Amino acid sequence: MAAASEDGAVTAEFAVVVPAVVLVLAMGLSALQLGVLQLRAADAAADGARSLGRGDDHGTAAARVERALPGASMTSGAEGDLVCVRVSADAASGAAAWIPVQAEACAMDAGR
Repeated sequence: MAAASEDGAVTAEFAVVVPAVVLVLAMGLSALQLGVLQLRAADAAADGARSLGRGDDHGTAAARVERALPGASMTSGAEGDLVCVRVSADAASGAAAWIPVQAEACAMDAGR
């Protein structure tokens, strides 16, 4: 008769474990999304810095950044012989949408 008193125990344990597994999966996918966004921001910053380093105007560099990472904002500045670009973007969706992503890249300022 002891076995009959444990009826439903597996169902209750499963009901407790499933939300935890879903939460861990969601966190993992959000971390992956942030990692990909960080790489895209770094690539966009490098594109913008190379563009400014070649002597292109700020609008052309901003268009390159926008093409590489839609919705990103770009700032630039000179540091000695280098021109640097900082790109900022927000995750579009997911559990990590409130975490901002920034990347900076510099290139030789050969165009000026």
